[in-house]
Amino acid sequence: MDAPVETAYPAPDLTRLGAKIFTPPAGFAPHPIVAKMLATRVEMAAGKQPLDWGTAENLAYATLIEQGHPVRISGEDCGRGTFSHRHAVIHDQNTGDSYTALAHLYDGQPSARIIDSILSEAAVLGFEYGYSTSEPQGLTIWEAQFGDFANGAQVVIDQFIASGEVKWGRLNGLTMMLPHGYEGQGPEHSSARVERFMQLAADANMQIVQPTTASQIFHVLRRQMVRPLRKPLVIFTPKSLLRNKDAASPIAKFTKGGFQTVIGDKSELKADKVKRIIACSGRVYYDLVKKRAEKGSDDVAIIRVEQLYPFPHKAFGAELKKYPHATEIVWCQDEPQNQGAWFFVQHYIHENMLPGQKLGYAGRPASASPAV
Repeated sequence: MDAPVETAYPAPDLTRLGAKIFTPPAGFAPHPIVAKMLATRVEMAAGKQPLDWGTAENLAYATLIEQGHPVRISGEDCGRGTFSHRHAVIHDQNTGDSYTALAHLYDGQPSARIIDSILSEAAVLGFEYGYSTSEPQGLTIWEAQFGDFANGAQVVIDQFIASGEVKWGRLNGLTMMLPHGYEGQGPEHSSARVERFMQLAADANMQIVQPTTASQIFHVLRRQMVRPLRKPLVIFTPKSLLRNKDAASPIAKFTKGGFQTVIGDKSELKADKVKRIIACSGRVYYDLVKKRAEKGSDDVAIIRVEQLYPFPHKAFGAELKKYPHATEIVWCQDEPQNQGAWFFVQHYIHENMLPGQKLGYAGRPASASPAV
């Protein structure tokens, strides 16, 4: 699972595919807001402006289809995307007809199915688990409308997704997308229960990631199919980052490299001045960067852990070693202390700490509810 894999795609091909999937058929009349968004995505794919999350995600699907992999996505609002970011299925405002561009890339292509499913998480996730098992060469995704809604399918996660390979030797490459983030939407619409998946993670049974940029979602989706490995993939997807310009990525990030399990500090810090290292995962990174700029701090480094399991010890340890004078490491998270990744990653962090360093926690206090 640690083997490097090349998931980049040539810029001319991204431009070509973008023009194909973001241009409606002649005479098709999308909603004016959707039409404007699609036109902007054509420019993004051409490298004229940074690519946002929805553009990157759709291009990941298009490139995989072009390489011979069927793509199947189901969920309660996955055609549009709960937060109106995907628009993999568009609708004619005059006729009511729908159009899935990914299904019309070229003649004889693998199937592309985007299905708005019924409100029954256990039934749908159970079906998609079975579908993924029987179609190992295809990218099969189940998306919860909000990450919390996976609660209704917890038995499928516990009984099959997390333990099916160890119990029965059944390989499976199902991908779960669980929107996660504490952005004021209440206790039923905030947490994808990171802690539950971390507790289930052992024996290299799954991959748990929380990407923070558009290029990262592109690469991790492609990694799921390109490398010769079949493991369930749990992606904690964001909400506000879908439109956060800081989370957009230039086209160059798609044409080289691959998924980064750890992203080091991108600021112009002098390594020998850094006294504190903040490690985090997810959207809280952008809050931390903003606050650091407001305070004018130049002695704090911020490291993003994009893959929570398997924990990227080598990459994480390499980042810590860049700051030999740091005496304090802090894990910062959005979630309450008894939730999120804290109780699980603290052991991994300890393994990589240098002599004399101490580890602290910054986040919400423990809570019985996922959010206020």
